[in-house]
Amino acid sequence: MTAPAADAPAQATPLQGLRVLDLSRFIAGPLCCQILGDMGAEVIKVERPGGEDSRRHVPFHQGQSLYTLAYNRSKYGITLNTRHPGALPVLEELVRGSDVVVENFRPGTLAAMGLGWDRIHEVNPRAVLVSLSGFGQTGPHRDRALFDPIAQAASGLMSLTGTSEGEPLMAGVFVADHIAAFHGVMGALLGLAGRERTGSGQHVDIACVDALFSCMGTLPSAWRMLGQGTVRSGNRDQITVPANTFPAADGHVYLHAGTDTLFPRLAAAMGRPELAADPRFADQAGRLANVEALEDVVRGWTRLFTVEKLADELSAAGIPFSPVATVPEVTDSEQVRARDMMIDVEHPELGTLSLLGMPLKLSGTPGAVRKAPPLPGEDNADVYGRLLGLDTARLDAMRADGLI
Repeated sequence: MTAPAADAPAQATPLQGLRVLDLSRFIAGPLCCQILGDMGAEVIKVERPGGEDSRRHVPFHQGQSLYTLAYNRSKYGITLNTRHPGALPVLEELVRGSDVVVENFRPGTLAAMGLGWDRIHEVNPRAVLVSLSGFGQTGPHRDRALFDPIAQAASGLMSLTGTSEGEPLMAGVFVADHIAAFHGVMGALLGLAGRERTGSGQHVDIACVDALFSCMGTLPSAWRMLGQGTVRSGNRDQITVPANTFPAADGHVYLHAGTDTLFPRLAAAMGRPELAADPRFADQAGRLANVEALEDVVRGWTRLFTVEKLADELSAAGIPFSPVATVPEVTDSEQVRARDMMIDVEHPELGTLSLLGMPLKLSGTPGAVRKAPPLPGEDNADVYGRLLGLDTARLDAMRADGLI
């Protein structure tokens, strides 16, 4: 799918008419704001002159970091030196005209700038402030800096990732930042919904560690209520068997046939229907107790086929499965293409950008890329002129003074 580089299509969008002030950087905050922008909000991204730190992260496309290109479309880009003595009045005017403010500074930083929650609420009582931080605005760890793998370690996820005999492992992508971003979107929308009832904005406090810990499912309750600890088990499901990654002749397939309904189907597909009646494997408890023996049987069968042929066998048997796809394979797959999960965005200077699509599919008010990712300060004249009434002479003076 090719998305326009200019302003969005005329179709209705869910967040049309809302304005978001994006004071964030790196992934969690920028992705949160990008989603809001794709869904129709006018997002104004504020960076220091020269651009945020992530603009210097590899890999680069024509001199521009893919980090900023991947997380900053559908935004208007302006620059502002927030450490400059003249920055606060400008920020306050931007807050005054915004519905949502998103920041991911370390707790206390925004207040030190003179723009904490109390001041934001005073300047604009209807504004919703979304604060995304590592450990949250409260608690003994609130002042600790955080990057995604630290959240994976602190949340318990890293202790579960890897094999029992190996070291704890981080996930291959920055899951904490992304999950925190999704919670940021929910928090912004819930804050706006609350404003419709009360007329007042509120402060939304989201911690990356909290967001990732919320994905632990039954494990924390099992510890608190049952005293059950956890162990790393690789790709093996800890509740049902067989559910694991198995080798094919030319790759790997993950299959899940651990329920009492699915296992007889797998046994029949393997040409071993008697396994479903074997006392060792006849129910979930038996299969869990004899997991090594059962997986050896399944492994011996899957190795006989190529991935393609094994997929045919599992499909015919109605067994949930997937080949273990590489990033290039899934990126170029028919499913990704059919779901528009890779889109082409036309950039006025960089040409065609191939970016991730939108997983939210709305039938009546679908999202759309409003604008290509901006270069630093690309929209200074437009935003400062349109929203703050500043003319060219004033902007030139601000630029000469190092304010923008």
